[in-house]
Amino acid sequence: MAKSGLKQNWAPAEPAFRRFLEWLDEGKDSHGERYLEMRSRLARYFDRRNCLLADELADETLNRVVRRLEEQGVITDASPAHYCYIVAKFVFLEHVRATHLQVSASKSDFSAIVSPSSGHSALDVPESEQKLLECLEVCLQKLLPGDRHLILEYYRGEQREKTQRRRELAELLGLTSNAVSIRACRIRDRLEECVKSCSEER
Repeated sequence: MAKSGLKQNWAPAEPAFRRFLEWLDEGKDSHGERYLEMRSRLARYFDRRNCLLADELADETLNRVVRRLEEQGVITDASPAHYCYIVAKFVFLEHVRATHLQVSASKSDFSAIVSPSSGHSALDVPESEQKLLECLEVCLQKLLPGDRHLILEYYRGEQREKTQRRRELAELLGLTSNAVSIRACRIRDRLEECVKSCSEER
């Protein structure tokens, strides 16, 4: 299972959690329904950003809000829902930093990296990045043909072209766009682990 890279070694005590529920309900006892709704909304927030561990990240977000409330006693910076989303944004950014390939955005398009016609040579990039690109190509070749085709197609082209290509890919595979995103995310996670191991060995 992929790891979010976040530290999740803190869990709220019951009194702190009760105070959090009261704060989230804004004076109207929802009997926990508001909490479940907020958790579901946060999970969807992370899912829309192609996070495989959407539920885990939603829980981490709420834990951080509980801890902040326990430490400060009150949160007046924003409404409960708005504040939860502010924290979710930081959790998402940390997750991305922890799991993203250490390759610049201009080199992150998988097809451009491995395509013979991409125009990139070893002289175009620093040695450290060249090593990562070489590892990425090796790891791509280790994938099953279907997975390799999916990940290359998923990341090929400019943003508008990517959107159309991903829609066509979903239709070709008989899957929803969300299902294709999840599958691509899983393949990318495997690639990241492979590239990390490869680069450490070189």
